[in-house]
Amino acid sequence: MQSIYSSIESFNAYIGRSTFGRIFRLEGCGHEGEIKYSRFTTEVRAGLTTFFTMAYIIAVNANILSDTGGNCVCNDSIDPLCLTNSEYLLCKQDLNRNLITATAAVAGFSSFLFGFLTNMPVCLAPGMGLNAYFAYQIVGFHGSGLISYNLALTAVFVEGFVFIFLSLIGMRQWLVKIIPVSLKIASACGIGLFLAEVGLSNTSGIGAISGAKNTPLEIAGCPDQYKDAFGVCISHKMTSPTMWLGVMGGGILTAYLMAFKVKSAMIMAILLVSIISWPRGTSVTFFPDTELGDGRFAFFKKVVHFHPIDHTLNVLDWDVSRSPGHFALALFTFLYVDIIDCTATLYSMARFSGVVDPETGDFPRSTIAYCTDAFCISIGALLGVSPVTAFIESGAGIAEGGKTGLTAITCGTCFLISMFLAPIFASIPPWATGCTLVLVGCLMMRQIASINWRYIGDAVPAFVTVMFIPFGYSAAYGLIAGLMVYTALNGMIYITKLVSSGYLVPDDEDHREYWTIKPHGKQPWFIAAGSALADRVRGSDRSKDDVVSIRSGESDWKYHDRIGSNRELETVVVHPLPTDPRREKVFRKMGE
Repeated sequence: MQSIYSSIESFNAYIGRSTFGRIFRLEGCGHEGEIKYSRFTTEVRAGLTTFFTMAYIIAVNANILSDTGGNCVCNDSIDPLCLTNSEYLLCKQDLNRNLITATAAVAGFSSFLFGFLTNMPVCLAPGMGLNAYFAYQIVGFHGSGLISYNLALTAVFVEGFVFIFLSLIGMRQWLVKIIPVSLKIASACGIGLFLAEVGLSNTSGIGAISGAKNTPLEIAGCPDQYKDAFGVCISHKMTSPTMWLGVMGGGILTAYLMAFKVKSAMIMAILLVSIISWPRGTSVTFFPDTELGDGRFAFFKKVVHFHPIDHTLNVLDWDVSRSPGHFALALFTFLYVDIIDCTATLYSMARFSGVVDPETGDFPRSTIAYCTDAFCISIGALLGVSPVTAFIESGAGIAEGGKTGLTAITCGTCFLISMFLAPIFASIPPWATGCTLVLVGCLMMRQIASINWRYIGDAVPAFVTVMFIPFGYSAAYGLIAGLMVYTALNGMIYITKLVSSGYLVPDDEDHREYWTIKPHGKQPWFIAAGSALADRVRGSDRSKDDVVSIRSGESDWKYHDRIGSNRELETVVVHPLPTDPRREKVFRKMGE
């Protein structure tokens, strides 16, 4: 065993010293920016872990998008939605197979490209939530929505290029920087709870919770025969064998192995539960003796199978004039939801990886990261899928030790291979990965201690963000809710201070986090241009001032060293309050 371990270490050291290792900044490469504790085998293992936690998207995304009917034509006057039309249903079945291949292809390409260009352990795929909005709100069930499937894909394609423009001008980077620190930490914690909720749900988890008629959520975990048409348990709650298999095999066992720092603990648990669930005739089988189970098993038996993308490839409809209003609505909805969702997820994964610069609030190669994500959105539209985004399941690979783009490249390679082995990877049951997502959520929640709980103006918006992301089932809307509360609450406090000339001030004001509309680092061109224009209108020459920001504890002091005729020193104290005793040190320093 020791010889195997030594061989692995030698192999990692050899890869690290090579040109390959230097490209990805592996430990031992000698580059000044090498990433500590990043090893080739660890990155591969992390990539496999991320893939297994994401593999459900292959089947789930295809099922959701195929509900639109794609470009299948329904001409049944008696059954306008073609619910029983055999010809339409056969077309829809073929559409589903197309979308399985398309989903695997776009996830593989996007993750591989993102990992190579950004060297970040973050994987991309068609996003959950956005695919449901695309399918059921924009296109509608069997094409009964606002616009056609083809026109909706055009909106997604255009969205990608709009995102590229916003990334190049620095808009997305600036958006991350101006979000208060506690809200950014809260969004990562909220995503952790969101992951846990997904892991506990029925569609992509162990099925321990479900929606309810009288309450938002309720305990579930009953066998399928005790569920109503909406998936709510009528009786026999918490008796599902598959749920308990997921809890014990995928949850308790994984946590036990993680306690002893066993490598590949998550992969081992996912594989164990999947293999147990594949034989037919058992109470935990993924292939029950039903029409759905027979269809799954028939597809599973193919093992190696490639279905060409001949139904959804490049079917964009550019005739926007037929429904310009609905097209614009779809485009702008995709824009504001996706820009918040992906931006928050990318930042949270970067923070979880430990690569966020505490001074600038940015992460390396952020422009390339946002542009790559945007480019992949348009590529996905050409293949016929909903918007591509950074996947929060990437946290599983990061928790497994992934630190570089090799993690994403490994995951992307697995997705590309899965185009030919789709029957296998589409047959990983959701209860095999559900508890893995719960454990990743637990790891992400550890950051909650870094939120500034000492000041109510930071604590309440952060709590709203953490709470609303899982309850609203959207990272984007959770962050939007937090920003709205932050603006309203702190805006009212600021107005009160202004009206009272500084006499009415919260007692814990000294603990407030520093925030500015002009964060550190390079400003977007529209911000810089606006400042330059304002200075020119005022006839000011302040653009030549040497501005230094000095932070001490909770404070932020800005000194403007203006070179004048008498070389006077102009000091502007932005924060803290005038009554803060630390201000006396500045005046004493000026006197010296």
